[in-house]
Amino acid sequence: MTRGKPIGYNSGVSKPKPAYRWDGPRVQALRRHLGLTQQEFSDRLGTRQQTISEWETGRYVPRGTSARLLSLVAEQAAFPYDAAPPPKTP
Repeated sequence: MTRGKPIGYNSGVSKPKPAYRWDGPRVQALRRHLGLTQQEFSDRLGTRQQTISEWETGRYVPRGTSARLLSLVAEQAAFPYDAAPPPKTP
């Protein structure tokens, strides 16, 4: 069995957009927009309910893959958010 190249590897597929910076109120607003409890939201994202709670309270901030996943969910749910990358600081 031969292994192929990873999807998108050198195949002309553009890189994903930079991740949006999600904070607690925005995570909570997305979850409420979807009409889900923290447990239901965590089940759909494949994470723990405690993680959702920590994001919403500001203890931790979603980053990397988690932030990209939240952005995809927001887009599919027609949730208004700014997908522009955060401004660079000097």
